[in-house]
Amino acid sequence: MAFLHVLILVILSLNGYNNNKAMAEGISGSEFTLDSIRKALIRQEDLIVFSLIERARFPMNSALYNPRLDLVPGFSGPLVDFIVKETETVQAKAGRYVNPEENPFFPDNLPPSMIPNHNYSQVLHPGGASININKTIWDMYLNQLLPLFVDAGDDGNYASTAASDLICLQALSRRIHYGKFVAEIKFRDAPNDYEPPIRAKDTDALMKLLTDERVEKMVKKRVEKKADVFGQEVNVSNNADSKRYKVDPSVVARLYDEWVIPLTKLVEVEYLIRRLD
Repeated sequence: MAFLHVLILVILSLNGYNNNKAMAEGISGSEFTLDSIRKALIRQEDLIVFSLIERARFPMNSALYNPRLDLVPGFSGPLVDFIVKETETVQAKAGRYVNPEENPFFPDNLPPSMIPNHNYSQVLHPGGASININKTIWDMYLNQLLPLFVDAGDDGNYASTAASDLICLQALSRRIHYGKFVAEIKFRDAPNDYEPPIRAKDTDALMKLLTDERVEKMVKKRVEKKADVFGQEVNVSNNADSKRYKVDPSVVARLYDEWVIPLTKLVEVEYLIRRLD
């Protein structure tokens, strides 16, 4: 079972990387359109739902997040910090953070890539490309989202739990920071609409321009449906009342409603404010 779990995590990581690579290539040059961005965001929904389902296999394992336990000699902080930092160090050496779609949770002192870098298209404006709100995403995930879909308890599988956490965090971070690409294409499509509020630093006007309630409602319904389809416990009963879920679909809809969509728009506004720098 341990080997199977590790294999699943590797596959999820590779899927995320391959989708990343495909998306980075797919939005280059003349193919960089709102439609290509929309397709990329829809693909990312699948990874988010599956990563939440995988994390739900483990109980809370609160010791993993306790900063007072000092489980790693010589390291000050919770065990999850240590595991994520070490994993990001390895991934940085493999070139993960050369990709403009990737944003590390612990960016300080990351080593440079040791492999030949992929030639990613530089579609983002330099002024906004470095936006990173992963501290906010980290806090939201650990303190607000996890208790909504993970059972209480401790099974001691801290390393595997942290690996699942990191896949969730990276999927959420990629989706939310994709707001930089959304903002860029919206600015290119209608610069005359965006330049006045950008120059005036009018964040409220920018937020109004970026908000489409009809689309947001559709996205929330779609991710809830995906969680319903992907996360059902399989049974032979035809009784709809007997449905059981690995992750409650309403939690996924709430995740997008309260955090993913608002934080994405926050990234979009921050990017646009810097777009004319």
